Amino acid sequence: MSPRAAWRLESLGFTDVYDYVGGKADWAAAGLPVEGRAATATRLGQLARSDVLTCGLAETVATVRSRLGDHEAAAVVNDERVVLGLVRAVDLGDDGERPVAEVMREGPSTYRPNLTAAETAPRLEGKKVARVVVTTSDGRLVGIADPDHIRDAAGT
Repeated sequence: MSPRAAWRLESLGFTDVYDYVGGKADWAAAGLPVEGRAATATRLGQLARSDVLTCGLAETVATVRSRLGDHEAAAVVNDERVVLGLVRAVDLGDDGERPVAEVMREGPSTYRPNLTAAETAPRLEGKKVARVVVTTSDGRLVGIADPDHIRDAAGT
């Protein structure tokens, strides 16, 4: 449908037309605005805090520890802010010269920003989850949401 709609808009004289190949679901999963009945639901993208501490794979444990402050964890990202792992304060250990890549938890579970709190809360039931990592469909960090805030927004 999308290519046909783009061609039709061009035939009507519109000059700034794009065919979003990813489709509507990918658009929403990227945290971009949506319309319709479900647009008013509280979504993870709204609940995720963007002021997340991040670090790179090559940073040392000592460097990350010095920046943690009150944060319990840091998202390990590449130059494009794609989440590669998560490093918690308790995982840092004593060897300050070790690279974060050696102590991080690889491939943390991630959730898309378009998921509603009501959809997500049941997925968290029975799991001991301290944080919910929210990323776009291509893995870029949106932020971290508090599971309690998700449950509150879902009314559970």
